[in-house]
Amino acid sequence: MPALRSNTPQMESPSYRLAALDPDFILGDSTRGLRFSLEYQKAEDSLRAAKIKSTIVVFGSARFQDGDPGMAGRAYAEARAFGSLASREGGAIDGNGDHHNVIATGGGPGIMEAANRGATEAGAPSIGFNITLPHEQEPNAWSTPELTFRFHYFAVRKFHLAMRAAALVVFPGGFGTCDELFEILTLRQTGKMNPLPIVLAMREYWESVIDFKGMVKAGVVAPADLDLFAYADDAPGIWQALQKAGLHHR
Repeated sequence: MPALRSNTPQMESPSYRLAALDPDFILGDSTRGLRFSLEYQKAEDSLRAAKIKSTIVVFGSARFQDGDPGMAGRAYAEARAFGSLASREGGAIDGNGDHHNVIATGGGPGIMEAANRGATEAGAPSIGFNITLPHEQEPNAWSTPELTFRFHYFAVRKFHLAMRAAALVVFPGGFGTCDELFEILTLRQTGKMNPLPIVLAMREYWESVIDFKGMVKAGVVAPADLDLFAYADDAPGIWQALQKAGLHHR
């Protein structure tokens, strides 16, 4: 009789795992490009299934809270009011099955929460594009659950924020807010993105922290580059500025 030999070492070897079920392989350095593709495709499939045709992207500080004093509280209130107004008037609620000008945010607290909250209170879907951070960001409770995503790669998240954007509204914020603002401004300036209205909410803040006219004076941007964006101070003013700049709405 031949001696019986166990195949347990073969069955338990990492090389025997199905590639799609092997975390060491999927999370390895050589498959980073594959993870990029998966992050893009997962969100894309959900957005297509939900018939999200276009978005209004809202950026702003994650630190502002409802009821804060001064500018912070006013920014939260206006972002909330804008999320509701844009959702009602822009076609996010009922477009014969399609959803246009859907509020899309970074999914976190502060201004992001306020805009998602306003959209939800209007009965519209809204999107949260969350990012994994060292100090874990949890999604706010107001984005549509089926449209609440989490990304590891900032690049893929930015791609999704930009690719369906019909307009951009930027409330006061810090480094992350400015990063997203200048990302879109650069894409517009270089012609890498189709024309879209950009509105900076609460002009006093923006003129106090960024000297756009100083950039023109220094010769680092052209005078015409300042026409890429407009200012507004409240929700109705933002909506009017978007329409004046060519936002298509239902």
